[in-house]
Amino acid sequence: MDRNIIIVYKSSTGFTKWYAEQLAAALSCPLLPLKEATAEGLSHYDTVIFGSRAHAEHIDSFDKAKALVKQSGVQELILFVTGATPNAATAIVDKFWANNLTPEELSSLPHFYMQSGLNYEKMSLPDRLMMKMAATMMKKKKDKTPEDLLFEEAIAHSFDHKSPEYIQPLLAYLRQL
Repeated sequence: MDRNIIIVYKSSTGFTKWYAEQLAAALSCPLLPLKEATAEGLSHYDTVIFGSRAHAEHIDSFDKAKALVKQSGVQELILFVTGATPNAATAIVDKFWANNLTPEELSSLPHFYMQSGLNYEKMSLPDRLMMKMAATMMKKKKDKTPEDLLFEEAIAHSFDHKSPEYIQPLLAYLRQL
């Protein structure tokens, strides 16, 4: 693989940073927090891998990252998103992608989901309150679907399910280029 790659990430509780570090080590490429990224700095690369978290059913800072990449003239953007939803919950993950990516992006933007976890201790106060409110609402909900039950269990407490295995699909994608 002779691509010039940089990994840019936005991490709030450490999960996305951990995955970004794993990818950077596997690819022997630089790593940069989004808040330090500039269009000029990114312009020296062929590919930007942007990693962020799923936050309130959206990709945190994705619009900012896309704008930077476009301004920089980088040839390829690859996206990975971390979240508390299990990788095996493919219907939920597919719905997340459909709600966050345009039809064109769904077909042309390489995107990867990596299960991570929740860390209430490292969350900002507004995020912590939002999650606790969601947990309370889910507990009170009647006639829960299987997805509701998964969500209720997932947000009940802090947990860490990150694993190096979840970067493998992204690495396999890069190897095939």
